[in-house]
Amino acid sequence: MNTDGAPQLGWWQQTWRLAAAAAVGIPAWLYTGVLLHWQGTGTGSWFVIGDPLVALGCLAVLLWRRRFPLAVALVVTIASAASALAAGAALVGLGSVSTRRRPLEIAAVALAYVTASQFAVGFYPVQSPPGSFWLQVAFPALTAGIAVALGMAVGARRVEVRSLRDRAESAEREQAARAAQVRALERNRIAREMHDVLAHRISLVAMQAGVLDHRSDLGAEDSRVLVRGIAEASHSALEELRDVLGVLRADPDRPEPPQPSLDRIPDLVADARASGLDVTLTSTVTGTPSDVAGRTCYRVVQEGLTNAAKHAPGAHIHIVLAGTAAAGLDVSVHNSSATTRPVQPPASGFGLLGLAERVGLASGKLDHRPAPGNGYVLTARLPWPNPTHERRT
Repeated sequence: MNTDGAPQLGWWQQTWRLAAAAAVGIPAWLYTGVLLHWQGTGTGSWFVIGDPLVALGCLAVLLWRRRFPLAVALVVTIASAASALAAGAALVGLGSVSTRRRPLEIAAVALAYVTASQFAVGFYPVQSPPGSFWLQVAFPALTAGIAVALGMAVGARRVEVRSLRDRAESAEREQAARAAQVRALERNRIAREMHDVLAHRISLVAMQAGVLDHRSDLGAEDSRVLVRGIAEASHSALEELRDVLGVLRADPDRPEPPQPSLDRIPDLVADARASGLDVTLTSTVTGTPSDVAGRTCYRVVQEGLTNAAKHAPGAHIHIVLAGTAAAGLDVSVHNSSATTRPVQPPASGFGLLGLAERVGLASGKLDHRPAPGNGYVLTARLPWPNPTHERRT
């Protein structure tokens, strides 16, 4: 990037601009030569040799105008006082400075150009008609104004292009940031689903395996029931895990499998009882809550059963569901103290954290605390919103 903010020009662009500068200076040089010949003063060796050499040097200096625009413009403009052929180079230098759109620099170079044009008139013995002074001033001022206008137009276009480029880059960065945020949210959602699917089943398996390990008085039928429960819980865990992974691998146009809701809580309680948990369910819910509230309520009950199975095996678990459209949905999972020593798998520590996030996304409130008698209680209050205003959890 150059000092004036424009991209570095290619060699062919440089050549084109230098050729344009020479093409602008050639008419002025030829016009001066015709006047000298017509007035009989002769062109002289300077006009034939010196003038083109100075112009060639000015064209060479223009190669650095992108790096040192003001210095190059002033040098070329001052040198144009001794060379009619260098007038085009001076105009190109003035236009290059004008692309920066800095009034003081433009005014300084334009004044130097008009002044140098007056010295150029006196440099060659060309006889000017009386009263032509204002014409000699007005014509350079006009050409300088044209060069300034073109240069400022080019500078404005460069600024606009640079602004559009910055906007495009900013939009790409914002899009990348949004994509990263979406990926992070999706990873969190998948992690919650994986935890909800596996933690409950694996906790039941661990509890039943612990009973087999610590109860030496179990008969063959009781042992067979526990082994069957372990097999069924393991099979259910694999099936639910396959459903979650299937969502990740499925066709985007294919609908997701139905999510658990409030009406599946009795099935969840029945599975827990079949696994050996002592669970009672009391429900006074009237009406049908929103899908978000029902699904979140299911996850709260599932997490409460999972934690009770892991930390309080043998305890009585009491689940209470209550709610109306006016009051909202309340869920409570209370377990008494453990009756046997807990045998639990490695704790993840993310169950209640993920549940709190899920309840928060449903605009609800989650609370969990020890209860009297060494028990524990998990409660949640969920709103009963209009289904058309639900947010995905």
